[in-house]
Amino acid sequence: MRKTVVDAANRGERLDGYLAAAFDISRAQAERLLLSGQVTLSFGETNKKYRLKGGEEITLTMPDPTPAEAVPEDIPLDVIYEDEDIIVINKPVGMVVHPAAGNESGTLVNALLYHCKGSLSGIGGVERPGIVHRIDKDTAGLLVVAKNDVAHSALSEQLKVHAVSRVYQAIAIGNFREDKGTVNAPIGRHPVDRKRMAIMRREGEGREAVTHYEVLARFGQMTHIRCELETGRTHQIRVHMASLGHPLLGDPVYGGDGTKFEARHRALITGQTLFAGELSLTHPRTGERMTFKAPLPAEFAKLLEILEKECQ
Repeated sequence: MRKTVVDAANRGERLDGYLAAAFDISRAQAERLLLSGQVTLSFGETNKKYRLKGGEEITLTMPDPTPAEAVPEDIPLDVIYEDEDIIVINKPVGMVVHPAAGNESGTLVNALLYHCKGSLSGIGGVERPGIVHRIDKDTAGLLVVAKNDVAHSALSEQLKVHAVSRVYQAIAIGNFREDKGTVNAPIGRHPVDRKRMAIMRREGEGREAVTHYEVLARFGQMTHIRCELETGRTHQIRVHMASLGHPLLGDPVYGGDGTKFEARHRALITGQTLFAGELSLTHPRTGERMTFKAPLPAEFAKLLEILEKECQ
């Protein structure tokens, strides 16, 4: 059961929209909860079109989830490292990390269940066995998976205290003013478009998000950058770079599509040009500090080659 009191600043908002933003759910989900009687107001109507007056106490009761167990699938994996505790995978562009609505099969979890013969941590539940952190579907690169609960707990704690280093390379649109910098801006679900994330401007909203960036090469209206995450929020690099006016090339969600360069080289751009190429962590059993690296995807390397030639 979750509760909130409507602030005066939200006066006039529709109830369904407010529920979506306040409880981090979709409008459709908010409507279903209203229709099923799982939303109560201290005063006012539980109708999705009800306009808030301010001061209402809202109580939301979420139904228990009914997760579907993922099925093992014989899908090839690019294994960078593996032992009895962890496995480090170089995920390709286009692969979803775990099953969800619309992506029930063909995910990294399906492949891991087959490869590891069921030897994965159970902390993430039947939908996300072994999954400690994620990267977007259209982002390639490294992620570590826990093969037992002890490893999962240790890796989760390292992520919590920022002891896991995750370094990305990206191609951003525009020419950065500075050679390096840091974006420290909280990120939360977009108040209107629930499929997007956004920087939260009001105090107390969103979750802490810190990205350090450095220019690797300049190509006129494109820049090759290195980004290191201090935190790991959904779409963090994409949102932070877009907030600087430099969305990632090939990212239609945050304004990085439609460039002349992309139109000329459409076949090489299958999503945002972002690659998780380096991962450092402390091994949960041995205590050894380990660093893993993966080569740039062929399409990414080709794009850099083309940009360099076009700038000569």
